[in-house]
Amino acid sequence: MIETLVDGVGTGAEAAAVTAAACLFHGFSDKSRLTIVQHLALGEHRVVDLTRHLGLAQSTVSKHLACLADCGIVTARPAGRASVYSLSHPEQTLDLLAAAERLLAVTGDAVVLCPRFGEGAVR
Repeated sequence: MIETLVDGVGTGAEAAAVTAAACLFHGFSDKSRLTIVQHLALGEHRVVDLTRHLGLAQSTVSKHLACLADCGIVTARPAGRASVYSLSHPEQTLDLLAAAERLLAVTGDAVVLCPRFGEGAVR
């Protein structure tokens, strides 16, 4: 995928890979979803645990967990009447989050101040 972007030449398969990457990053683009992912990096949790730890409404947590599960980022297993959620691929997810932190460290305030997507952007 990276070679395609550098060369400016791509096939349908490369375009599909770029689309898949954009969908993956979109899955992480919501603050609540990203907070949930970061919390699940600490270990598996039930919805009630996440609502208590993160101060989010149960409906918000459930909605975002459903999105993350649909994207294959988290998995759920039954535990009595509840479901317990965990990262589907914890090592790779932690690698991605660490890479994001490294990129943010070198871009300084540019991302936060971005007029299109930063904190002050009009959506």
